[in-house]
Amino acid sequence: MVVVVLIGLLATLALPAFQRIRTASQDKAVLNNARQLSSAADSYYLESGANFALSVNLIGAGNYVKLLSTVANETYPDNFTQGITLTVTGVGGARTITYTP
Repeated sequence: MVVVVLIGLLATLALPAFQRIRTASQDKAVLNNARQLSSAADSYYLESGANFALSVNLIGAGNYVKLLSTVANETYPDNFTQGITLTVTGVGGARTITYTP
């Protein structure tokens, strides 16, 4: 019985640490995706001479970002304007992450 209580106590202590690590890794993956989208938008601006890009011009098999994998049910913007901060919403259902190019 003492062993079961100790295992329960250790599990209770480990779960918050696991959640913090999971949240940090999701945030880093989302930030990396935003960085890739910003870089793809910059390349699009240089090649097309435009200062506005739709996500369909950036993401796809023949475009700058081949595949954009979501990691925490986040939502990326549908359009990108040169020099504007990217805001990714709904990360993990509650967080918002911004990336300034």
